[in-house]
Amino acid sequence: MGQTYKKRPKAKTGYLCREASRISHSSRLLQNPSIHPSVDLERERERERMNSHHSQSQQSSESRHDDDAALTDFLASLMEYTPTVPDELVEHYLGKSGFQCPDVRLTRLVAVATQKFVADIASDALQHCRARQTTVVKDKRDKQQKDKRLILSMDDLSKALREYGVNVKHQEYFADSPSAGLDTASRDE
Repeated sequence: MGQTYKKRPKAKTGYLCREASRISHSSRLLQNPSIHPSVDLERERERERMNSHHSQSQQSSESRHDDDAALTDFLASLMEYTPTVPDELVEHYLGKSGFQCPDVRLTRLVAVATQKFVADIASDALQHCRARQTTVVKDKRDKQQKDKRLILSMDDLSKALREYGVNVKHQEYFADSPSAGLDTASRDE
């Protein structure tokens, strides 16, 4: 895990190689007119495919090494990072789901992912809140709104959560309707 990989220079492929191959093919035809163009062209295309496949596998191997190095650096940085979500809380919920891992880096990785998830939801809820309050201001142009504070409502939060596949049904409060809080027998009467 402590190994570092040196970045190898990438092989020049693509357009330049194809052009060089085409020029080479044209010059061979000019030098030897007895070669049948269609047969030689097929051989040349096959060589190009093989060279292209070889260079792609070499590039993917290099990118894998780069990805491994980046992942190693990221996991090492997690040891020094203290996430907003405490390790104990993450370990508790991971344990409740049946997952046990003694590696602190993995626990912190889950904490960072949780933190990002919550931040994304809060940001989306804020966007819904701003959109809702700008439509209210446009409807009430007569009254100047002195208080420009944003008020996050449960509707804003539930819309943001719905985008992530979480359906939230908040309970009815007594002030929501005249029949709220009454049992079903007294509602019928």
